[in-house]
Amino acid sequence: MAKKESTDLTVEEKLKTLYQLQSALSAIDEKRALRGELPLEVQDLEDEIEGLSIRIEKISADIAEFQKAVTVKKGEIADAEKSVERYKSQLDEVKNNREYDTLSKEIEFQTLEIELCNKKIREAQASIDAKNAELETSKATLEERKADLEVKKSELDEIMEETRAEEEVLKEKVKELEARIEPRLLASFKRIRKSARNGLGVVYVQRDACGGCFNKIPPQRQLDIKMHKKIIVCEYCGRIMVDPELAGVKVTVAGTEEKKKTRKRAIRKTKKEDEE
Repeated sequence: MAKKESTDLTVEEKLKTLYQLQSALSAIDEKRALRGELPLEVQDLEDEIEGLSIRIEKISADIAEFQKAVTVKKGEIADAEKSVERYKSQLDEVKNNREYDTLSKEIEFQTLEIELCNKKIREAQASIDAKNAELETSKATLEERKADLEVKKSELDEIMEETRAEEEVLKEKVKELEARIEPRLLASFKRIRKSARNGLGVVYVQRDACGGCFNKIPPQRQLDIKMHKKIIVCEYCGRIMVDPELAGVKVTVAGTEEKKKTRKRAIRKTKKEDEE
């Protein structure tokens, strides 16, 4: 027997299909809820690990730059020391005070350059020590986060393995059901479901109220819902409403239980009077 096209479905069949789709999607939501915050925690850890790796690379690059600066300054010191030695040796050969003053100033200048370079080296070395400490801390934190990630991934994989088969079956069912619903109605359902806090786009009437927002439904509107003549949405929350019978839910009529209890009490009372 050929499957009915979405346009060939009666309103009752459309509502039934929508409720079945909602049930399947809710079941998928429950499976995903079992994972809890694990996917987000795994993502956060992966992001943090990536950030720490970039940070470690930057710190290592900074250390390399400081070490390069130290090497350059040591070379400048060596050059300055050679110049000082050369100028000092020339002092013995000066012929006048002018040459002596010039050489003395050059020696003083080179000496100041050496002191400045030594200062720069000490500053760079202090920065290297600080960066090395920061590097060690970052590496330790990275190892901790990697260990945490392994644990979280293991937990997530275990949960996903348990629910994967069931979820795949539900996804196939969702595809089949969606194919039976006309595009406009399906789009409306998805829009309602997306805006709903609990993901319910279709609900059944519970105790004369909407099963989504629990606002009371007027008797005439309840009758319209039971008739299955048109698709009716809740005027408060916008969810599509179906009657419990169509949803396959058995409902105890309000007051029935109370009537039974009253009747039993009446019967017992009658029996007691007869005995007296």
